[in-house]
Amino acid sequence: MNKFDLEERLIWFGVKIIQLSEFLPNTIAGNHLNGQIVRSGTSPALNYGEAQSAESPKDFIHKMGICLKELRETFINIKMIKYSEMIKNNNLLDWCYNENNELISIFVKSIETAKKNNIEK
Repeated sequence: MNKFDLEERLIWFGVKIIQLSEFLPNTIAGNHLNGQIVRSGTSPALNYGEAQSAESPKDFIHKMGICLKELRETFINIKMIKYSEMIKNNNLLDWCYNENNELISIFVKSIETAKKNNIEK
């Protein structure tokens, strides 16, 4: 996978998170999780763009780490929505859950590789 494929995946993930947020109920819990998931679910695409313009390998690793933190936050948010059964559209929720899990794996591996390559220099 090249950096442009990952960028597109992150953009589409953010779009799907926005769509998912539209199904959350207008309740105290629904509104709280809605704000959280929109922020954390769209953030990785934006931070990945910053990582592509990193000023150093250390800066790149740091920015990729921010992406990973946001993806993990989103994953926990998705699990809370799923477990509380706030959304009945399970297809979209399942897609977001699976894609989020895959993106976390990609970022963990990318950060490990970047750290390894940075140490070897």
